[in-house]
Amino acid sequence: MNQEKLAKEIVELVGGEKNVESLVHCATRLRFVLKDDAKADKAKLEKTEGIIAVKENGGQFQVVVGNKVPEVYNAIGQISNILDDSSNKEKPGKKAKGIGGIIDIISSIFAPLLGVMAGAGILKGLLLIASNIGWLETTETTYTILYAAADSLFYFLPLLLAVTTARKFQGNMFVAMTIAGALIYPSIVTLKAEGTPTDFFGIPVILMNYSSTVIPIILAVIVMSKLEKFFNKTLHDSVKNFVTPLFLLVIMVPLTLLVFGPFGVYVGNAIAAGLVAAFGFSPLLAGAVMGASWQLLVIFGIHWGLIPVFINNVAVYGQDGVKPAATASIFAQTGAAFGVMLKTKNKKLKTLAGSSTLTALFGITEPAIYGVTLPLKRPFIAGVIGGAVGGAIIGQAGTLAFASGAPGLLTLPIFYGPGGQGFPGLILGIVVSFVVSAVLTYIMGFKDPVEEETKSDSTSSAQQPARTMNASDEEVFSPIQGTIVELSEVPDPAFASGAMGKGIAIEPAVGRVVAPFDGTVTVAFKKKHALAVVSDTGAEILVHVGVDTVKLDGQHFVSHIKEGDRVKAGDLLLEFDIAQIKAAGYHTVTPIIVTNSANYEEVIPQATGQVDTRDLLLKLNSGKGEE
Repeated sequence: MNQEKLAKEIVELVGGEKNVESLVHCATRLRFVLKDDAKADKAKLEKTEGIIAVKENGGQFQVVVGNKVPEVYNAIGQISNILDDSSNKEKPGKKAKGIGGIIDIISSIFAPLLGVMAGAGILKGLLLIASNIGWLETTETTYTILYAAADSLFYFLPLLLAVTTARKFQGNMFVAMTIAGALIYPSIVTLKAEGTPTDFFGIPVILMNYSSTVIPIILAVIVMSKLEKFFNKTLHDSVKNFVTPLFLLVIMVPLTLLVFGPFGVYVGNAIAAGLVAAFGFSPLLAGAVMGASWQLLVIFGIHWGLIPVFINNVAVYGQDGVKPAATASIFAQTGAAFGVMLKTKNKKLKTLAGSSTLTALFGITEPAIYGVTLPLKRPFIAGVIGGAVGGAIIGQAGTLAFASGAPGLLTLPIFYGPGGQGFPGLILGIVVSFVVSAVLTYIMGFKDPVEEETKSDSTSSAQQPARTMNASDEEVFSPIQGTIVELSEVPDPAFASGAMGKGIAIEPAVGRVVAPFDGTVTVAFKKKHALAVVSDTGAEILVHVGVDTVKLDGQHFVSHIKEGDRVKAGDLLLEFDIAQIKAAGYHTVTPIIVTNSANYEEVIPQATGQVDTRDLLLKLNSGKGEE
């Protein structure tokens, strides 16, 4: 699929351009902030060719597309106005709160920089190796030029963070960059270097080294954006375009040097010192915890909270002892995917596992995790165990990172420091994590799709169960996201008694109904409150949204189907407004009925508690497979 076509499908399935508040990307994910998440068709996105997974974390709607994310991101910019500065700022509306809000802020600020940060980190690591083994002398002009290319991003990091933070908080990015430039202006740097007593109108200024710092400029730009909105509302239109920047510079530069700068540096140093102390107390235990948990943190988006710490450690200490252990987690999941490739007999899964292994070796683990290890469960657990073992080895070896970059084969040079101390431990750790995970995956096994087919085809009575699935059996997937309710508890005797057929009910959490299987729409009620679909193998399913909702005469419902439509599992069929239906005095509990239950010996519920669309909901057993 070409990137423009994929971009069009993604924009359409996230609810259209008008539903997008903002969009940034990291190494593998498009990170949307949507006005209304319910308008995004997550099920169809997950089934779209070219999309690895869809996640909702930290107030962001994340579409994982893998290595081609920059091309898809640029294609979205070509076909829409989403990336325009005027539209790509987060507008007032839905915002994540608490930890989710913090993660959203950090990821939005740092995600655009990860690509160039990784490239610069690799170059810096290669220069470290070249100087340590005598290929280049640090006094050579060649080294100086290449080091400037590698280190400029980190030295001028406040300038880049000023841009991304201003975009996040709708501030003037040029004023933000000017404030950042003042922090690292040569005369200010000279005052700090020479220890010159400094004051601002008699108020003492505690000067810091702000090159490569993270927290001070982020705090400064957040406050600047708030002041900017105030001045723009207060000042007359004829003068605000130049008076507002004047006020911001006069206020924010001194305020940052007096307050935000020292505060940010102290806080960053304190967090970094805490993590360094943890590794100092027990490097083996701390390394094991980091190696085991890093990919779990990535899945939930929590890892963004540690990225500024890694950068701060390199900036303040010239090295970081926390990040290396996370490398074990990367190679552990790589090994788990490799173990799946060796063990599976399913050709499609083998191909996916093989390509995911190759991608993960270079630090892009999303295809391996979301496409292979996590869905199969046991391989992911094997990867966690392997990561703990490898992380413990790396932590005990005292491996350090001397530059920033996503862990992977290409970025190994960033861990090679003076004399190579700790680097052999890193190599040993990632090899052990890979091997342990691969071996455990192979030994523990997993539910291979081929195994079910083999059991169905087997004629051996010793291996064959008493009843096997056949063409007349059916699996029904949940058409609604919500909470399972026993059919007998539905406040409508026609459904609760089973007179309409066997089935189950769901109290919806999201007002969307999707197709429970591939089939054909046989009934689309004019009042839009209910519909019926028949599967390709004959199962007839009725979805009735709420109780007595026919009396609403179609209000608060939007139908996307007509009778005779062909649908695929996960296709959007119907939308409804839960709050409005309840406000009108109606129950929203939704029966899902097998109207031809008499054709099946058993209608067996497969889910309890919370259920999502595409989760297995019912199994319909015909009994014709019995011996």
